[in-house]
Order: sequence, then structure tokens, then C-alpha cells
Amino acid sequence: MQQQRKTLSARLVHNEEPSPAAAAIPKIIVEAIMLKMCVSAVYNKTAIKMAPQIAYTKHDEIFIDGVVVERDGKPPKEVKLGTFKLVGLSELAPTIRAFTPVSVFDPKDPKYEGATLCVVKG
Repeated sequence: MQQQRKTLSARLVHNEEPSPAAAAIPKIIVEAIMLKMCVSAVYNKTAIKMAPQIAYTKHDEIFIDGVVVERDGKPPKEVKLGTFKLVGLSELAPTIRAFTPVSVFDPKDPKYEGATLCVVKG
């Protein structure tokens, strides 16, 4: 008689119930921010790889601020924080490329106050 193998599973633990807006963020984005992993997407018909830094609301819409690390297969000329409307990001997919939070991102910026849904940690 064979014993059944035990399996392990992992999940993100939340201290509080997510807001309806936070629940609308794709799991890929939340995991990418929490695990500091880049995502690939299409934005304005351009293929990008992005290091998402924060998800927040503005005018009842969800936005992602992140750094594009690759645009159409090429690295950008300069590192800058971009703002992406969530509904404009299509073909979202996780990548195996890790990132470190960039110095151009300030989570204490007043525009994020009271609107932050998910933010990368130091």
C-alpha cells in the first residue's frame, strides 16, 4: 500500500482584507511588486519589460508606476519612473528578471498618499 505524498503550497499572507480596488489589480502585478520581479506587457502597442514599484488609484482608476527596463527588446537610454494606466497594459506576463527598487522612486511622494494599493519594499 502506497502512502499519499504531502505537498506544500505557498500564498501571500495579508494582514487585512484587500480593498475592492486592490482586488482589481492582476495577481501578476501584485506578485511582481512583492517579489521584486519584472513583468512583460504591451503598452501603447509597444512591448515592454517593467519593474513595477507601486500600484495606486487616481480618479477611481488604477495606475502602476514602474521603470521600463526594456522597450522593444532594447534597454532605455535613461532610467526614469513611468506611469502606466492599468487598463492600458495588455499581455501581462511574469518574467524571471529580478530588480531592486530604484532611487528615482519615492514611496512618500504626496501623490501616493492615501491612494497606495501595493508598494515595493526597500
